[in-house]
Amino acid sequence: MLRYLIRRLNLFLATSVVLMLVLFMATRMFPVGLDVALTGIEHPSATQQQQTINEYQLDQSHFSQFVAYLQQRLSGNMGYSTTSQQAVASELANVLPASFELAVVTTVLAIGLGVPVGVLASLTKNKLTQNTVMALTLTGYSIPVFWLGLTLSLWFGVKLGWLPISGQINLLYEIKPVTGFMLIDTLLTDSPYHMAAFKDALLHIILPALTLAVFPFTVVVRITRAAMVNVMTQTYIRAAEARGLSTSQIVARHALPNALIPVIKNLGLMLGAFTSYAMVVEVIFAWPGVGAWLVQGIYQRDYTVIQGGIMTVALLIIFLSILIDVLYTATNPLSRKELYAAN
Repeated sequence: MLRYLIRRLNLFLATSVVLMLVLFMATRMFPVGLDVALTGIEHPSATQQQQTINEYQLDQSHFSQFVAYLQQRLSGNMGYSTTSQQAVASELANVLPASFELAVVTTVLAIGLGVPVGVLASLTKNKLTQNTVMALTLTGYSIPVFWLGLTLSLWFGVKLGWLPISGQINLLYEIKPVTGFMLIDTLLTDSPYHMAAFKDALLHIILPALTLAVFPFTVVVRITRAAMVNVMTQTYIRAAEARGLSTSQIVARHALPNALIPVIKNLGLMLGAFTSYAMVVEVIFAWPGVGAWLVQGIYQRDYTVIQGGIMTVALLIIFLSILIDVLYTATNPLSRKELYAAN
């Protein structure tokens, strides 16, 4: 297993270097001066120009420039935003928690609702129920996320007025950031209105989380159903039935733990599409996360923001994909058997 972890770590490092190389080459294609694309300072002084040359080795070979670029970016020096003239790293630190919070709530909704529905669809003998569940999941998988977000905003936000359609919390509440997760920070604050602030933050996250959860929910339902159908035909399930265990005991102890293994594997495959959908959802609901911040940077041609946003999002996708792959290998006995056989 240790050798496998080392190989996964090497894969992460190699993929990250390739990503940084692509960003390094793209930086030279931006329609601005190279020093502006690297630092975000549009009118640098002579001292700043010389500092940029020294930091990024612009008077050296391309290889030296790439090594310097890699060192600067991975050390947290992502330059300054040409729009706000704030450090890109600090802006990223401000918007990342909101994206993580939305992703966590969405994942909980998708798995917490998708797994029971998938199990129900696999166990029921009613063809109408099975066809209804599969038709609904296929419909949810096919619906464009931007259309769904706008529709939910129109109905539940504008016409019915039940839920807010923009932002993370009402601006009337002043919540001091502690963890960056608004739902947690509202509970940690010592303000007398912390419960009202928590309720307001919860209402704000409902629509974007539901919109973003539709895609992974449908995938989890279909994968769970297919895995459960396959598992319930295995010999050890029949042996459990012969011992007199009830259906709920068989599902909870034997079938479901094995059926969740393919779900874990496919979570990594969904990360790319999930991230792109999350960016759209953040823009629609004005959610103050990385996606909305990056799209705004693209509109404003803020090249340091574009580099920093793409690098951060891509590195997170690579890291989480490899982490999920490791978890899948650790939880799947067949994968461990193949791994040890290969070693």
